[in-house]
Amino acid sequence: MSKRGGFPGMGGFGGMNLNQLMKEAKKMQADMEKSQEEIGNQEFTASAGGEAVTVKVSGKKEIKELKIKPEVVDPEDVEMLEDLITTCINNALKQVDDATAASLGKYNIPGLM
Repeated sequence: MSKRGGFPGMGGFGGMNLNQLMKEAKKMQADMEKSQEEIGNQEFTASAGGEAVTVKVSGKKEIKELKIKPEVVDPEDVEMLEDLITTCINNALKQVDDATAASLGKYNIPGLM
């Protein structure tokens, strides 16, 4: 056994010492934060009903703009307009989720996403 304790021949984590491992972890964290910030600053646009309803959301999932063409506003069919708005917003939010998964997926950390 080694005089310093521990297990002989381990040499840290796969030959990497603890300080190096911590540096790598901090760099990865900074890179991930930068990626999240970049996505947060992006805008995503989706539409439904042949662009009858258009929504723009930020990468932080905040609705920035919602446009509805006047011709789709029918007091007799409010349900259709509600469905168009819901579909449009869900499509925009899915774009944000997809961009986030693509950006953070490169870090390949089990349990992160």
